[in-house]
Amino acid sequence: MKSFSFSCELPNGVHARPASHVEAVCNQFDSNITWQNQRTGMSGNAKSVLSLIGTDTLLGDECLITIDGMDEESALEQLKQFINNEFPHCDEPLAVSDQEEDQSLAPLPRNFSNLKTAHIRGRSVSEGFGKGRLTAVGAVNFDALADLPEPRALVEEQNLLDTGIEAVIKSLNIFLASAQHTEGEVIKAHLSIARDNEFQQTLQENLVEGRSCADAIIATAKHFGELMKNSSSAYMRERELDIRDVCYQLLQSIYGNERFGSQNTLTEPTVCLADDLTPSQFLELDKSLLKGLILSHGGSTSHTVILARSFAIPTIVGVEGSKLSAFLDSEVVVDGTLGLVVTEISEPVERYYTQEHKVREIVATRQAQFRDVAAQTADGKVLEVAANIAHSVEAKQAFSNGAEAVGLFRTEMLYMDRTSAPDEDELYNIFCQACEAADGKSIIVRTIDIGGDKPVDYLNIPTENNPFLGYRAVRIYPEFIEMFKTQLRAILRASAHGNLKIMIPMISSLEEILWVKDILAEVRQELRKENRPFAEKVPLGIMLEVPSVAFIIDQCCEEIDFFSIGSNDLTQYLMAVDRDNAKVAASYNSLNPAFLRTLDHVVREVHRHGKWIGLCGELGAKGSVLPLLVGLGLDEISMSSPSIAATKERIAKLDSRECRQLLNKAMQCRTIQEVEHVLAQFRMTQTEAPMVSGDCISLDRDLRSKEEVIKTLADNLYLTGRCRYPNKLADDLWAREDVFSTGLGFGFAIPHTKSEHIEQSAISVCRLANPIQWGDEEAQFIIMLTLNKHAAGDQHMKIFSKLARKIMHADFREQLMTAQSCDQVEALLKQELELN
Repeated sequence: MKSFSFSCELPNGVHARPASHVEAVCNQFDSNITWQNQRTGMSGNAKSVLSLIGTDTLLGDECLITIDGMDEESALEQLKQFINNEFPHCDEPLAVSDQEEDQSLAPLPRNFSNLKTAHIRGRSVSEGFGKGRLTAVGAVNFDALADLPEPRALVEEQNLLDTGIEAVIKSLNIFLASAQHTEGEVIKAHLSIARDNEFQQTLQENLVEGRSCADAIIATAKHFGELMKNSSSAYMRERELDIRDVCYQLLQSIYGNERFGSQNTLTEPTVCLADDLTPSQFLELDKSLLKGLILSHGGSTSHTVILARSFAIPTIVGVEGSKLSAFLDSEVVVDGTLGLVVTEISEPVERYYTQEHKVREIVATRQAQFRDVAAQTADGKVLEVAANIAHSVEAKQAFSNGAEAVGLFRTEMLYMDRTSAPDEDELYNIFCQACEAADGKSIIVRTIDIGGDKPVDYLNIPTENNPFLGYRAVRIYPEFIEMFKTQLRAILRASAHGNLKIMIPMISSLEEILWVKDILAEVRQELRKENRPFAEKVPLGIMLEVPSVAFIIDQCCEEIDFFSIGSNDLTQYLMAVDRDNAKVAASYNSLNPAFLRTLDHVVREVHRHGKWIGLCGELGAKGSVLPLLVGLGLDEISMSSPSIAATKERIAKLDSRECRQLLNKAMQCRTIQEVEHVLAQFRMTQTEAPMVSGDCISLDRDLRSKEEVIKTLADNLYLTGRCRYPNKLADDLWAREDVFSTGLGFGFAIPHTKSEHIEQSAISVCRLANPIQWGDEEAQFIIMLTLNKHAAGDQHMKIFSKLARKIMHADFREQLMTAQSCDQVEALLKQELELN
């Protein structure tokens, strides 16, 4: 008999996933292997996942492994090596989120926070908002099962159970073959439970004369569920879900989905609350009734979140279920834009979201006319607008949102959050799915950009001091040549089914391009020998993100077909700024004249050599910078798909010649502030809207609070194209109100601000159906003055003073209060304020 002891280093203790790793190692040997938790005194069979879980082993617990059998020597050696080297990496710490203390959450806009409504903050991962009954999903409730099947003869029940277990294992293996990322890890854990000796033995013990398979399965689920519930670890208690899932799958396998259907069936508008939700569980939910999703765990790149975005389901993560347990079965609002759950839906909250809905409907209707047409400027200059995606599941929604192509398929997400790299067939299937959604449109697939700042555990790349400058992207390919070749093979094979292009990240020299081309030629030759079809002319391009490439474009153009500017990295490399370092973040700014000159140089050079160039960084979706990108003469810009229709709409209003002149002017600036000023002036000249116009006047409105008035008027300025960020403009107005109320008496108020968030200065007018409280006064007639910060000068106070003086006159007030139309109000203000 051999034994050794150690301390558990797993942050979440021994739950299903790490237990399955231990079980896999132990089952290689014939010896009996026992795991004892010295803290609790509980022992378990190390060849059984469930037995291991039952030891309630937590972080820091002293454990003793005992081995007894013919191969105990080799088992001891391998187990020691596993516990010392691999076991600590079988799991990772969960992100613990205490939203009350999370300083990274942006302050809420005043229009909302002033409502003083009960809410819980979370992290937004899918925008929008929705209202529904809060319902917990994911976990199976065995107590809710009624009318169970009648028991048959024991031998029949035994056959049913054996067949059911085999079917579940087979089904899980099928799902595992195509599973991605975290989903694959969950399936592996479920597979280890289904195969577990103790699990199967408990099922057999519960299957006695007079009991059905269903009785035995439910008894087994409850037995192991109690083990989980009694754990000292909250995380371990939550892992009861693994047991419940497998047992319910077994019921469905034996009796069919008709008898044991999904318990996640929605029957009314619902906001779903889950610790976590697998992609398959998400797809089960009726999307017409799913109004929002709240997850305790999950990140912006998890498959479930990606699916939620593609179905436009408002989603927030990082909210502990216990904080919302008291509100189950109550109506809540999930706001995926602000990142919160409203738990008390008062009338002001209802009205707030009614206004939000109106704004979204108007914008969606307006942008719909641009969604499915090619983007071009007012003077006919074509600029392709493409989408950035991280998985094939995003492709369909991207093209539905108006993408003319996929300008960046970030493949590194396919390699992260898993224990090994995807194989060729898995990648091939993913790329084929994207091609099917593209329906002939082009897809630029960027080869893996991992290492350095995007670590992948199974590659064992050491941590670096300067990961952005280190061992990443194309630089790691020679060491991981087979992984690189596998990806190239998958892309080329998929090219037989669609219009794929290959793009290499982090290129800094011609040597790297030539090396990649040699490997690509080898892969092509291998595929020819195997008689595997692929497109012979798949374009090859590079990311233009390392500044050195800007000075060898002529040489690069001899070897490659296209370029795509990675504006995020090019900015930080050109300015020598780590964008994640808060102390130097102020220098990370793509409006730096040096950066603009670099962009102009590379676009000119690429076009001079007859090649194509796009931009796939975050800069592409910034409306304020878009005129500069149009001025550059880029062939394409790509962005997240929700921004596409809005970008096409903005492009249609621009003149490419004016944009070129703007770029020339910006490149002559000496500072970032000067560039910002030039851009602000340009935006003001784009629409010659008068300061007073009918589209900013409304009469006899049913608005019931100061918050509603300011929100409605700011939203209207956004809808009329005078403001890009209505919440920020409203915050500026509130900052003025905090100093002193702008109520003037006589039933009038003049809220006002000089703001960078107003692009076209405007006087907004709102006559209310009934007076509201405005500070210490009541107000029924609101005249809101919003002037552009860069152009206002002293105009702000001049207009304010003139308005205040006019309101002192009863006849002026009377004319405004009794006006029969918006035109009358417009004419009166223009005349009295001398604005014609």
